[in-house]
Amino acid sequence: MTLYWAQLSTAKEDASKVSQTRELYVIAGPSGGGKTSLFRALLDRFDHLALSVSDTTRPPRATETDGEQYCFIDEATFKAGIDAGRYLEYAQVFGHYYGTSKDRVQALWDQGQDVILEIDIQGAVNIRQRHPEASSIFILPPSMAVLAQRLRHRGLDDEAVIARRLSEAKEEIAAARSFDWLVINDDFERAFAELSAIVEAWPTRCARRLGDIDRLLAE
Repeated sequence: MTLYWAQLSTAKEDASKVSQTRELYVIAGPSGGGKTSLFRALLDRFDHLALSVSDTTRPPRATETDGEQYCFIDEATFKAGIDAGRYLEYAQVFGHYYGTSKDRVQALWDQGQDVILEIDIQGAVNIRQRHPEASSIFILPPSMAVLAQRLRHRGLDDEAVIARRLSEAKEEIAAARSFDWLVINDDFERAFAELSAIVEAWPTRCARRLGDIDRLLAE
């Protein structure tokens, strides 16, 4: 993708792996597609789910609070985290760094929580490379016209930025073929029901229950 840059050195890849003891749900989709509203509804419904808030070097918007939407840090601190292998994945997007803290995810797993990551496409691809057990979910808008309408309705960007986001969205949607699940957010309640069904079904996959098979065969 031409709008993104991601660094994936072999040495740091090994350092950034964690032991996946619980589930990891990666939710991605174009800006304005409604993924934030959907995953926050998931957090309200399922007590065992928790969001791992990403680090970023971009400045907070007026409506954002440090530690809620993002953990806002300076570039020097972020780069030190890269060198120390503290990120499961990281990328530079439009001049700002974004990354998923390894320790933050591990701490939630240690507390018995399943973790949601709301990240960009590059981050989702990187997470899947390191954690093939992660469940990747792409939130599709019903149409590009609806996506443009939603971006304008948010009132966060001028027309130049909206045009850039729509161009970027086509690249992101093209990458959606590699995800495990696709949820079309044309109707919020229906999309939320599909997303909830994924969260309920994913832990029952055979790969997670091989121990139960072995236990029965040993009896």
